[in-house]
Amino acid sequence: MEYLKLCDSDYRFMQVVWQEAPVNSGELVKLCEERLGWKKSTTYTTIRKLCQKGYIQNENAVVSVLIPQERVQADESAYFIDRTFSGSLPRFLAAFLGERNISEKEAKEIQDMIDRYRKEH
Repeated sequence: MEYLKLCDSDYRFMQVVWQEAPVNSGELVKLCEERLGWKKSTTYTTIRKLCQKGYIQNENAVVSVLIPQERVQADESAYFIDRTFSGSLPRFLAAFLGERNISEKEAKEIQDMIDRYRKEH
């Protein structure tokens, strides 16, 4: 299966885009300088690269999102679980929880998510 994955710097850049889009590319340069410490050339190189990969588009100097954050997060999470836990969600949860305690509220939220998933599928 092919997953959508971003390196750390591209993901940090996309967080700015997801938060601000649609955004003028000049304004995006300023935002990346403020939030990421990037130079103008770095931002424009990243815009070009992520346009080529199909994550964003830059039309008339306005950058907009083509792939939503939730999709990237879902793919990266699935990739991690597949790679690290052979695709086993229960093994992932056991490792994630480890010695942690979860609150009744968190347990209910998780159970509600499972119940919604079962109804929808």
